[in-house]
Amino acid sequence: AISGNVPKRVLIRAAGPALGTFGVTGVLTNPRLDLYRGATLLQGNDDWGGGEALSAAFGQVGAFQFPGATSQDAALLVELDPGSYTAQVSGVGAGTGVALVEIYELP
Repeated sequence: AISGNVPKRVLIRAAGPALGTFGVTGVLTNPRLDLYRGATLLQGNDDWGGGEALSAAFGQVGAFQFPGATSQDAALLVELDPGSYTAQVSGVGAGTGVALVEIYELP
């Protein structure tokens, strides 16, 4: 939920394969991240792509870096108006496993 009366810039991540570097087993090898407001899909991401803006945002909030531009982890960098939102993670191709959802407010 975003409170107040001004939009906030938010980083949302779905880490799956990246968790393996921390010794987590059974990871979700290809997570898809979708962001909803109510029943409306606002944005989605499958394979974050290694963009500079996302990498910089990871550093700004102190989040660990994903293993590389080709990792199949997912991330969104969005500006959200006040209100309630839902981040949903699913496995591409009906995959299952362990994933970590992280939400950070950017400065």
